[in-house]
Amino acid sequence: MSPWIAYSLLRFGLFGGVLALLLLAQLEWWWAAILATIIAFTVSYIFFPGLRHAVAADLAARRTRETPEDPDADAEDAALENR
Repeated sequence: MSPWIAYSLLRFGLFGGVLALLLLAQLEWWWAAILATIIAFTVSYIFFPGLRHAVAADLAARRTRETPEDPDADAEDAALENR
C-alpha cells in the first residue's frame, strides 16, 4: 500500500474515532471537530513518524523525477519560437 494512502487513512481514522467519542460525550459538533483535528494531528505527528517520513520521501522522489519526453509538446514549442 502506498505510504500516502496508509498515512491518510490512519489520520482520517483517528479523526473519525476521536470525533465520534467527543460527540458521544455530548460536546457541541464544532468543538468536537476542532478538538478531534488537534488530537488526530498531534497523535499522528508523535506516534507515526515512520509513515510521515515515507510520505515525505515519496514526495521528494516525485519532485526530482524527470518528466518523460513529449515530442508533441517539443514540436509545439518549436513552432511558437519560430513565429
